[in-house]
Amino acid sequence: MRLPAVLCVLSLICASGTGHAVSPEERIAAIEGSVSPMVVIKGEARPPVGLAQRMEQLHVAGVSVAVFNGGKFEWAKAYGYADKERGIRATPDTLFLAGSISKPIAALAALGLVDKGVLDLDTNVNDRLKSWHLPDNEFTTEHKVTLHNLLNHTAGTTVWGFRGYARTDRIPSTVEVLEGKGNTPPIRVWKVPGESWRYSGGGYIIMQQLLTDVTGRPFPDLMREMVLKPLHMNDSTYEQPLPVGWRANAASGYDEAGVKIPGSWRVYPEEAAAGLWTTASDLARYALAVESAYLSDGGILSSRMTRTMLSPGMANHGLGPIITSDGRRFGHTGSDAGFQASLTAYIDGGAGVAVMTNSDNGLPLADELILTIAREYGWSGFPEVEKTVVQLPRDAYQHLAGRYRYQGDPGVGEFVILLRNGHLFMQYPDAVPRELLAESETRFFDLITGTEIELQKGSTMLNVIGIGHAARLP
Repeated sequence: MRLPAVLCVLSLICASGTGHAVSPEERIAAIEGSVSPMVVIKGEARPPVGLAQRMEQLHVAGVSVAVFNGGKFEWAKAYGYADKERGIRATPDTLFLAGSISKPIAALAALGLVDKGVLDLDTNVNDRLKSWHLPDNEFTTEHKVTLHNLLNHTAGTTVWGFRGYARTDRIPSTVEVLEGKGNTPPIRVWKVPGESWRYSGGGYIIMQQLLTDVTGRPFPDLMREMVLKPLHMNDSTYEQPLPVGWRANAASGYDEAGVKIPGSWRVYPEEAAAGLWTTASDLARYALAVESAYLSDGGILSSRMTRTMLSPGMANHGLGPIITSDGRRFGHTGSDAGFQASLTAYIDGGAGVAVMTNSDNGLPLADELILTIAREYGWSGFPEVEKTVVQLPRDAYQHLAGRYRYQGDPGVGEFVILLRNGHLFMQYPDAVPRELLAESETRFFDLITGTEIELQKGSTMLNVIGIGHAARLP
């Protein structure tokens, strides 16, 4: 695969850590020629490969990258195809679905209304909801769900993520999604609010309805007025389905095997949680605006509210963004059918990168590109992951094979662990199996995605790190 692309460079020269002036073109060439692996095995050589080769290895059709540094947008470039079958090349203007990166950007509108005194972070959301109310139950007797809970996933609400709809399907309304009349269960409280953390896209649909109820505006219109237009995110929309006039610039999504998603993409009426169409450059504009607002007033949010947003709570989640464990960066990842993306930015450093792909294998590539870019720019806090692999007897793998279901929240779903020719694989529905390598008798990992699972001794329970516990089914 060649690497044809459109390059836009706003800063022609930037200083390297050695004092040598390095142009963006030189940095880009170095990044393209040598993509660093995110996960390495101790004692084994896993040398970097060129970006074109890595895209082929992972069946990634197209990728778009935007880098900002020193408080300024620096460069954007796209590789591969927006649509392979039609021979349409990806460009920096190509639209991608952002998946869960929709959440931190949607959170800006909610926090903007808090800034204006229209909403309150810590009162019962049912006090302001009009067209739908979250049913009370035994979990909400003493602790009510607040906007703060919804934004940092401590509301105890159900439904982890969303599958989307075929473009030919009837698309449910927000209230129908909340009531489980689409393709996901009803959004309800299943744990005491505020006492624990569990990722919930469902909570963001409650927020979506809340914002519509208090403003009287359709959610996409509200987002355009309050966030996208002020941040000059002119190639972004929360409109679902994607309007006809935007479709010529939209990428087609591809599964893990490189096969196009039927209909080219799916529709996500769960707009605040998964419905943003955007570009890597627009994600960079969002991050730069947050970095600026953190340092001083006069931006998209007050400095006080921005600092509240970026204060890590349970599981290092702020009010929308995820905060790195060292407290230095904010960002999020996203995954819709056929699309994956990643964004990371220094809170007070004016630097970061956005990567968008039209592939279900996009996140591994995004992780590797972010690591490679960080090394090229000399940014700290981006270590590779080193793993030790051990050889286990066959029966150590045999008892892991089976079908598993995540516990508690019915919206997360199932997966299987397969044993094939002495090798262990993990597979989600409609996805390619991923080989699991053993770190120990109880801990395994996927070399490509970095997914880790841990077996609880004496039980049939697995802990999928970062997602939750799963029980083996009969």
